[in-house]
Amino acid sequence: MRRFARLLRRLLAAAAVLVLLAAAGTAGLLWLTLPPDSARVRIPGLAAPVDVTFDQDGVARIRAGSETDAAAALGYVHARARMAQMELMRRAVSGRLAEIAGPRAVRLDRTMRTLGLSQAALADYAILPADTRAVLDAYARGVNAWIAARGRFAAPEFLLIGAPEPWAPTDSMLWAKYMGLWLSMDYDAELARMELAPHLSAKALAELWPAAGPLPPDAALDVRHADAAGALLRALPAFPAPFTLPSTASNEWAVDARHSGSGAPLLAGDPHLSFGQPGLWYLARIETPAGVLAGATAPGAPFLVIGRNAHIAWTFTNTGADVQDIFVETPVDPGHYLGPDGPLPYGVREERIRVRGGPDVVFTVRATRHGPVISDLTAGDGTARDSTVLAVAMANLAPNDSSAAGLLALDRARDVAEAGRAAALITAPVQNLLVADHEHIGLFMTGRIPIRRAPEGLLPAAGADGAHDWTGFASGDALPHIVDPPSGRLVNANERPAPAGSGVFLGTNWFGDWRARRIRALLTAGDRFTVESFAAMQTDETSVYAAALLPRLRGVPATAGLSAMALGMLQAWDGHMARDRPEPLIFNAWLDIFHDAVMRRAGLPVSSRASPNLEFTAFVLSPEGAGWCGGDCTPMLSETLAATMARLAGRYGDDPHAWHWGAAHQAVFANALLRTLPLIGDLTTARIEDGGDDSTVQRAGFGAESFDAVHGAAYRGAYDLADLDRSRFIVTPGQSGNPLSRHATDLMARWRDGATLTLGPTPQRVEATVSLLP
Repeated sequence: MRRFARLLRRLLAAAAVLVLLAAAGTAGLLWLTLPPDSARVRIPGLAAPVDVTFDQDGVARIRAGSETDAAAALGYVHARARMAQMELMRRAVSGRLAEIAGPRAVRLDRTMRTLGLSQAALADYAILPADTRAVLDAYARGVNAWIAARGRFAAPEFLLIGAPEPWAPTDSMLWAKYMGLWLSMDYDAELARMELAPHLSAKALAELWPAAGPLPPDAALDVRHADAAGALLRALPAFPAPFTLPSTASNEWAVDARHSGSGAPLLAGDPHLSFGQPGLWYLARIETPAGVLAGATAPGAPFLVIGRNAHIAWTFTNTGADVQDIFVETPVDPGHYLGPDGPLPYGVREERIRVRGGPDVVFTVRATRHGPVISDLTAGDGTARDSTVLAVAMANLAPNDSSAAGLLALDRARDVAEAGRAAALITAPVQNLLVADHEHIGLFMTGRIPIRRAPEGLLPAAGADGAHDWTGFASGDALPHIVDPPSGRLVNANERPAPAGSGVFLGTNWFGDWRARRIRALLTAGDRFTVESFAAMQTDETSVYAAALLPRLRGVPATAGLSAMALGMLQAWDGHMARDRPEPLIFNAWLDIFHDAVMRRAGLPVSSRASPNLEFTAFVLSPEGAGWCGGDCTPMLSETLAATMARLAGRYGDDPHAWHWGAAHQAVFANALLRTLPLIGDLTTARIEDGGDDSTVQRAGFGAESFDAVHGAAYRGAYDLADLDRSRFIVTPGQSGNPLSRHATDLMARWRDGATLTLGPTPQRVEATVSLLP
């Protein structure tokens, strides 16, 4: 027996040694994925050496002798910090994610293959101007220098999935395709209305998105394809799923010299996109003989996307313009559908998705004259093809996309007028481009707006007769734009575009102006603003939305208990969504439960892409919307308040005064690939208590099943045109995509607390250097 015990102890000791050796080996391999603090690298095609320094925050400063050498350096720098992020982006957009992620990624891959974004990028690259192709080519050489030197050690993820393939110039164009798709999402609202049409009148269907306006009188009568629309909606990826983006995003404002303490215009902007680890943006300062670029770059693309050059500063918000339509095609036989002049053949191609750990998925993509047939995404055995054929027309899929040339022109622009001309070249997505130079401020619309024969755009349209076809596009000066308004102020925060323009139909699905109203109030209350005061405004947590609804909520009767306590607390509350206060938690939880109760009463799903929660809830609580509660919302408000307080007490304790918003509301930054893996997902997810909500300037949009913030301003920039080196920047959670790096999450707390960085010519401290050689 003693002999057996000794043997067991030896075996356990040997096993422990093996575990320690395996852990040490794993740690050693992971350590090798960190970039060195000093390196000399040769990049083919460089005309001259390029110096790169990294400061104490991991921000890169590039000094190059030409625009193309700078692009090559940026490619190397992006790959050094974010190669895994770039790999996932190109795989997600080209429909090759399942090769590394397995069956769970097949749905997204099928969608991307059906839309054909990768094929569109290849076609568009061929027609780009030579100077734009040269920048894309140089960037790819820089990325490939990192891949060639590091292989599977290019980032920790590649230890699992294998070394990345060489980067192609067209891979960089996939980033714009990605943005163009997700920031142009409208067809899902059309499908959602079609799904709900059998259950609602035309009036009620329109009220789900109050700003959309009335539907045509017979709009809700054709319900034959409601089931197909619902099935398709469930098949399509939607935010906040990995590799998706929200369709409403961003704040921007500018003032002219009359309202500036520096004597020159000021501009601020913060794009609101999905949070992740790493974030979407990478700070950089790039110096060439042509001047300086500083601000937000996007790993995978060779351009400064948002920021400033030596002459102008610029930023973007999403317009919400309608640039996508669903067409209900009429099938004739398995190979043909009906056009205005008779049967037409489908365009057909076969796609094969290779799936890690599973069999290949082979399917046929069909296309009509309007665009790809997306209803085939629900056809497991092909039977659905004969009953309903839904095709989608997307402006971002139209040929001759010159977005890359437009971004390059914007980087080079010397004044507001040149930036306006660059806007016309940025064919997708449709954005509000806000620009300031040393004397002027201007707001332009990028992208291409379809010109429709029948511009309703609220429901899918019949495709056979051509009555709803697109006849061309409007862009540039044909779209709304304004320069130097008499007020000296320009603001947009995703509300309906305000500048006067031509009669081009822009769309119907407009979001509320809650954030824009707060920004305008702050601008009206002040006089001589500074870049510091603009940066402070970007973290403002006061909700105009809450202030508008509180009078209605305070009138709800409650005589005792937790409900009475809640109403007493809300009486004195001003709508400030502070993370250390209980009122934001009570307000948001109450309205969330109330909204769901209203939807259930109508027999509808609690979440529908036909209905934005904020706008619909505000409408229901108005006199015009009380019918959704049966004529008077007070009883339902009282019932849902009691349910809300009981639920919150069960989670946070019996004393509402001890609750605080930040306990429920944390900004979450998760790795898109690793987030679902046991243990690893937790190690690659960062959280921090946050303030604000979906209605505040400090945007903190919720996920699907909690109050966690998964959507907001992952980048903020504020610019002083009197001295652009005084401009302020911040990204989150950090500059590095390697979770082992000290710069993976080191900016998160500073971002939350409103701190900023400057990107002047001289860093406070140099932590790493790279010399790039021809």
